[in-house]
Amino acid sequence: MATHPLEEILHPRSIAVVGASGGGGRGSGFLAPLVELGYRGQIYPVNPKYTEIMGIKAYASVKDIPGVVDYVISSVPASQVLGMISDSAAKGVKAIHLYTARFSETGRKEAADLEKEILNQARRAGIRLIGPNCMGVYYPGQRISFSSGMPTESGSVGLASQSGSAIHEIVDMAAQRGLRFSKAISYGNALDFNESDYLEYFAQDSETNVIMMYIEGVRDGRRFYDTLRRTTATKPVIIVKGGRGQSGIRATASHTASLAGSMQVWETMVSQAGAVSAQHPSELVDVATAFHFLPSISGRRVGVAGGAGGSSVLAADLCEEAGLDVIPLPMEIREEMKAQGSPIWDWIGNPADMSIRIDRSWDTGEMLKIMAGNPNFDLLITFVHAHFHGGQGKVSAETFLEQYRLNELNNKPLLAVMEERGQGSNNDDDHTWFRELMEEVKAGLMAAGVPGYPSIERAAGAASKLIGYYQRRESR
Repeated sequence: MATHPLEEILHPRSIAVVGASGGGGRGSGFLAPLVELGYRGQIYPVNPKYTEIMGIKAYASVKDIPGVVDYVISSVPASQVLGMISDSAAKGVKAIHLYTARFSETGRKEAADLEKEILNQARRAGIRLIGPNCMGVYYPGQRISFSSGMPTESGSVGLASQSGSAIHEIVDMAAQRGLRFSKAISYGNALDFNESDYLEYFAQDSETNVIMMYIEGVRDGRRFYDTLRRTTATKPVIIVKGGRGQSGIRATASHTASLAGSMQVWETMVSQAGAVSAQHPSELVDVATAFHFLPSISGRRVGVAGGAGGSSVLAADLCEEAGLDVIPLPMEIREEMKAQGSPIWDWIGNPADMSIRIDRSWDTGEMLKIMAGNPNFDLLITFVHAHFHGGQGKVSAETFLEQYRLNELNNKPLLAVMEERGQGSNNDDDHTWFRELMEEVKAGLMAAGVPGYPSIERAAGAASKLIGYYQRRESR
């Protein structure tokens, strides 16, 4: 199989940051993360106003750099880009990331004409372009980033985003949910490489198992559909579409010069291609989290345990509304509970309302264990609570997690609904302890392969979309 053009581009031996500066601003912003993350190749700041930036020798132009230059990050004004491409061509540069904006997205003819001339000149020189009007590449495995403070650990999630601000938001939210990225690429106006190219790349990338996309418009609908359909045969693709309504369509035109079409046509295309639609970045991360942690699930029968009173009733409603099947508690489970001496064997149902316990002899973990052993359930959802009063009953995260019997669930897929704040105490120390406990519990759940969600609605929705993907894939 031929190597994708992006493969070589994403492994540069050296990077020149054109427009780098020592006084803050985006120019220094592109240089700083390369230094902080410890990029392993050569870094060349380029700015005729400086001889040194961040302790690194600076050059007046790309052509003045004595060594090999594979990759250029441009934050110079639009009017200087053609000259910079000419200098890059002289050095044999392979790719240029154009952070530089104010091209076709402005709606001005002269700016759109300049954009076309930039593409023509780059093609004549054999240079590939990422952007313009974008943040570029985050590749932790190569220690490449466009912002400071992004996770340094690599993962198996790939992200292609037309928006730079969206990519920051998505990476940040995903990191809090235990996801790490193989690569995340912001591509803006998609002058050269477009959404189909990035999707095609992630489809063949051995470092990527789950693909996330934020798209405002597509350059070639037929190619995108065909690429998407091929990709979803082996990897899940979750997509947020920007520009769904009239105001959104107007916004996309001024943001990345994209043409947003009918949402009905879009949703039909995504579904027929076997991909998963998400309405917003939060749902994008919710669904990707499910794919990252859970195995393939083809059935919708769910067992819910750990709720209390009204939360159990709402859990049933929300799971059904999301497309899950909240089946009645199987009789064999009741018989097993009766045989074990449970006093609530003929009372409890699904969802299992744990507030009706007569004593502490039957807990959420026991309910999960018995549900996990029953073939009538395809997946489980549990509520994770930690109620306390006046600091009494403080426990370690390890002790807390023992009650959920995670190592006794026979690998049954499990999602957790995490309580986000403490109840029953006005003591700040108690609340601090609770927050710290929940963070440790969340980490323990993730280590055990259990994704956490802030609400039953979001957990059920993510699970349903994951199941829908595998059902469609099996039916092909």
